[in-house]
Amino acid sequence: MKTKSGKLRCFLRPAPFWRRMAVMAVGVLIQGFGLSVLRSIDLGLDPCSCLTQGVSNLTHLSFGTCQVLCHLATFLVVLKFDLSRVGYGTVGNMVFLGYISDFFTWLWRTALPEGFFEKTAVRYGLLLPALAVFLLGAAAYMCSGLGSSPYDAVPFIIAERAKKLSFRVVRISWDVSFMVLGLALGVMPGLVTLAVAFFCGPVVAWVQKKLETTLFAQG
Repeated sequence: MKTKSGKLRCFLRPAPFWRRMAVMAVGVLIQGFGLSVLRSIDLGLDPCSCLTQGVSNLTHLSFGTCQVLCHLATFLVVLKFDLSRVGYGTVGNMVFLGYISDFFTWLWRTALPEGFFEKTAVRYGLLLPALAVFLLGAAAYMCSGLGSSPYDAVPFIIAERAKKLSFRVVRISWDVSFMVLGLALGVMPGLVTLAVAFFCGPVVAWVQKKLETTLFAQG
């Protein structure tokens, strides 16, 4: 699909492109790092990961593989209705985030004593730091301006076409539906699930402002 100028509407390269690529890559990396800890302490996951973890538990495939499979279904919607939301960040999040999380999860199991994450003090002590890392990583990737994951893109597409529904209503409904599906597959929502719902938006807005006035500023 092309714009009036004949250029593809996907994989755009806004300036400063390489800085944005670096921010996106680092964002996905630290988001995956944070996600691995959140999975290990078992105090809930973000709505998208709830479903991914449920599919992983059911199929016994790796979390990363299940994330790719889950994203593919929503990716078809994005391809059909709004190619402009597809970019390098789409690939980074959809393909690599889950596998990065798998790598760090494997690393913790290999390097740390057995049962380390089962201790109550460890679980709750790591909750806020891991959540902060996860949210900052997610915000960095989202604010890079290089496309979004299919999971994040679909609510925008729905809201643009369902004129009577606000984006807030669509997004909440979208998140809840994934939590319900994850719950049906045996993954319980928790403190992390609620925290992501309440704090992701403000963190993204704060990071966006910082990036636009520093790394992404021209001149």
